[in-house]
Amino acid sequence: KEKAELDAQLSEIEERVEDVSDQNRQMESKKMKAEQECDEMRKEIEAISLKLSKREKEKQEVEDKLRAMTEEVAVNDELIGKLGREKKKLEELNAQTLDDLQSEEDKTQNLTKLKVKLEQTLDDLEDNLEHDKKIRADVDRVKRKLENDLKNAQDLVVELERYKVELEEKQKKKEFEINALNTKVEDET
Repeated sequence: KEKAELDAQLSEIEERVEDVSDQNRQMESKKMKAEQECDEMRKEIEAISLKLSKREKEKQEVEDKLRAMTEEVAVNDELIGKLGREKKKLEELNAQTLDDLQSEEDKTQNLTKLKVKLEQTLDDLEDNLEHDKKIRADVDRVKRKLENDLKNAQDLVVELERYKVELEEKQKKKEFEINALNTKVEDET
């Protein structure tokens, strides 16, 4: 009976060993499967890490580009502001230039009108001068004629005075002769 019990126990132990061996094989199989899965997961993790690293690098590049673009936008904004201020100054300068140009055009028109008036006045003065020259020439001609007439008249006066003196002398002589004749006639009568 003890042998039968021992055989039963042995048989039970063998079954258990068999079960444990089966369990070990299953566990070994599960372990291998788990290790394969772990390897696959490790590979996936490495791939994901590689992708993540690549993405972080790309992210850094994008951030760098974004920072550079932001700085460029800031520079462009500053440049736009500066250009806006310069444009405003140029517009003000242009407006002032237009005002100055209008003022100069007004002055030019006034000066042109004044020039026309002065040219007319000059023409009138030149006409007057020509007229005065003609009058002066006429006056000079008349003056020379009068001077000549005066000289002739003076010469005539001198000659007339000489003739008058001659006549007076002749008259005195005649009066003397008449007186002498009268006296002679009286003496005879």
